[in-house]
Amino acid sequence: MVRKLLCPLDWRYCSSEMRKVLSEEYRVEKMIDVEKALFEALHDIGLVSDECVKRIREISLKNIGGLARIQEIERKIRHDVMALVVAISDALGECGSMVHFGATSNDIIDTAWALVMRDALRIIKRKTIELLRELLKLVDKYRDTIMVGRTHAQHAVPITFGFKLANHALEISLGLERILECEKRVIVGKMAGAVGTMAAWLGKGLEIERAVMKRLGLRPAEITTQVVSRDRHAELVCSMAILASSIARLAEEIRNLQRPEILEAAEGFSRGQIGSSTMPHKRNPIRAERICGLARVLRGLVIPALENIVLWHERDLTNSSSERIVITHAFGIMDQILEDAIDLIGGLVVYDENMLRNLRITKGMNMAESVMIRLTIKGAPRNVAHEIIRELSMRAYEEGLEFKEALVRDSRIRKYLSEEEIEEALDPKRYLGNYKELIERAKKRVLEIIKMAEKGNTS
Repeated sequence: MVRKLLCPLDWRYCSSEMRKVLSEEYRVEKMIDVEKALFEALHDIGLVSDECVKRIREISLKNIGGLARIQEIERKIRHDVMALVVAISDALGECGSMVHFGATSNDIIDTAWALVMRDALRIIKRKTIELLRELLKLVDKYRDTIMVGRTHAQHAVPITFGFKLANHALEISLGLERILECEKRVIVGKMAGAVGTMAAWLGKGLEIERAVMKRLGLRPAEITTQVVSRDRHAELVCSMAILASSIARLAEEIRNLQRPEILEAAEGFSRGQIGSSTMPHKRNPIRAERICGLARVLRGLVIPALENIVLWHERDLTNSSSERIVITHAFGIMDQILEDAIDLIGGLVVYDENMLRNLRITKGMNMAESVMIRLTIKGAPRNVAHEIIRELSMRAYEEGLEFKEALVRDSRIRKYLSEEEIEEALDPKRYLGNYKELIERAKKRVLEIIKMAEKGNTS
């Protein structure tokens, strides 16, 4: 019986395609690819025969005995990279003498991580683009759907639901842009030897580096110690944490709008779905809540990622154990957040009739700014107009009056505004400003970022 307790990413969260990329098998396969690229580079400078190159090209994780064989060796020698080197060398026989020649462990580890992260980022970018396209559909559909804006969880001036979603779409797209920007710094290889000087290749280091990176499709880090500096990895984890937090802000908004007393939007609820084990009526926002919960964990990974930057001298080993957890878990969590967000937005239920109902809850008082602005335009000093409207708002609130009634009764207001002008000032449709242009401007920016991401994902 298989027991899966330690990490829910193994069985509950994270898509199968991302699990494959983050698996130990996949990482070791990439380490083998790096060793093979180095072996071929050694052939380029005449240190490896044609026959031996032909033989190493046939090497795979499977035909060197799989992970089980490597782990068996590691238990004896207590070094993971050397265990891999021994397994490859054994499989090559007499051709195995030049495996790993001149390299240090992190030439293989760091370059393999770059290959893994490159493939994982392709998934993250693709799913973020999908989420943004789903959001933009809703932005267009609900561009003119009026609702109340809220600040401090209190009713503010009106907006539209499309305007609200355009804000979220832009924020999420900026998270994608950060990942695109840091990708060029993160996805780099290393082939530089023990402390980064390439000394073991006796002057041929740059030639070997070029050959290895060309075969792997990577750009080399400009200079390294024994490791690629971990500021690069930390930047990526921070960027994913920001993206996750922006998606969580959207999820949090939907959770709030799904409250029965608000009920302006809600995540879809499938036929047969159960909300509560004891309260049969419940329709809980489980996807939105899971997004918010997992984003907390991803933000928590930022600290160890930052701590990994600080290593002794040309390196120590304190980063190694933590980043096995940090990198894989950051990608796995980000993947699940995107899976849930795509599902959430794709199945979103919008109650526009409730948006209109809630807009009227304050009996017109949320249009106080509109009245104040008109008073000022008509000649009332702005601070005086503010005080008059504040006073009337408090009176209407305490007496349960329609705001219009309080305004029409007041001689100070009537000095400047007719009843018709008051009516116009209280009309939410007349107080949406440049919302259409702002939505279009945001959409244009989102689409620019999507285009950049799509270009990068296919190159």
